[in-house]
Amino acid sequence: MTFANQQRFSRAAAVAVVALGGLVMLLPFYFMFVFSTHSRVEIFQLPPPVFFGPDFLNNVAILIKKIPFWRNLGWSVYVAGLSTLLTLLFSSMGGYAFAVYEFRFKKQLFGALLSIMMLPSFLSMIPTFIVMDALSWIDEPRALYVPAAANAFGVFLMRQFISASVPREVIEAARMDGCSEFRIFRSIVVPMLGPALSVLSLIAFIASWNNFVGALVVLRTTEMYTLPLALRSMQSPVNTEWGAMMAGAAIATMPLLVVFCLASRRLIDGLTATAFK
Repeated sequence: MTFANQQRFSRAAAVAVVALGGLVMLLPFYFMFVFSTHSRVEIFQLPPPVFFGPDFLNNVAILIKKIPFWRNLGWSVYVAGLSTLLTLLFSSMGGYAFAVYEFRFKKQLFGALLSIMMLPSFLSMIPTFIVMDALSWIDEPRALYVPAAANAFGVFLMRQFISASVPREVIEAARMDGCSEFRIFRSIVVPMLGPALSVLSLIAFIASWNNFVGALVVLRTTEMYTLPLALRSMQSPVNTEWGAMMAGAAIATMPLLVVFCLASRRLIDGLTATAFK
């Protein structure tokens, strides 16, 4: 076999492996959408259905009857949107402070930030509940999006990106021209953070949208549930409407797909623009 043939074979093998891996990853999503169009009885038939059926609207009707689905969907959009915005705001400000300013105990605080990233999230469940209960925020959406604003990974990501991509000379020149620190941050630094903001917005939105444990800790009534918790409340030892649950999960997946497509395109544009600069 010649070298050129070896290269073609290696490329074809790599493409086949990637395609197989992508197919394995997409199969659960495909069956989720397929099962959302079938009744509970049809889902548990052997063999299970592999093509779309006619029962999607019936499953949505059952879903709306079982839980206040559209209200839960609205709360998920509200909490995920505010969590993302607050994460972007405070993470970019914190990352800018760590990257640009010199202050006392800077290294120690940054080390504490890194240590927080290493802690398992479940360790904060009891302290979070105690704080939210003291603030009388139990069963309130703010108990989800306010703590999410303090994102250690977001601050770390912004600090690293600003240190590598924002020239100090530009900041010093703006200071010499009389710009305030807030205007330097808003007008000079933030426009340079496009790629990092796109990545962080995608991570923050998905994390907030899929947040089950956090909602389980602080939310109490079905009317205030976000979608993951609302869909879980439909499960029972008997008589679980799996078709309706799959329909709810399929609808809940659509905003994630939209956000992913939008953020991915913005990320590519931002990286291209930064490379040309």
